[in-house]
Amino acid sequence: MRSQIDLLATVTVLGVLEQAYFALQVIYARRKYKISPPETTGHPEFERIFRAQANCSEYFPIFISLLWVAGVFFHQGVAAVCGLLYLYTRFRYFQGYAVAAQGRLGPLYASARLLWLLLGLALAGLLAHFFLPSSLAWTAALARPLQLLGAW
Repeated sequence: MRSQIDLLATVTVLGVLEQAYFALQVIYARRKYKISPPETTGHPEFERIFRAQANCSEYFPIFISLLWVAGVFFHQGVAAVCGLLYLYTRFRYFQGYAVAAQGRLGPLYASARLLWLLLGLALAGLLAHFFLPSSLAWTAALARPLQLLGAW
């Protein structure tokens, strides 16, 4: 059982650590600019860091849900790679937004594409599960070319 979800669990924990990092950056910015909770306005750099963290937190439940459904019903390895790429793009989004609002756009679009990809994988896996008699063989056949490339 564990070997069937170990990659998903690892990406999930990395995602939680990333969320904690973003929250710590808000705390540091509050201290740096002397902005006490519950205030959410002040120095422009604080506001950008605060918004970046809030935006990442808003999308995190969507990401985790799609990661697990795609990983369980389509292929764990493919979902985990998409998940790692998503976490990387969100990190770049956070970094870019902290510097300038325009810096968030490229990583934002990349992370949105990855969420759409995870949604597609999740839907394909669920459809195969419900409508194909041997859906496990179907998803394994789709993932076979990736295995041959040595992806996992």
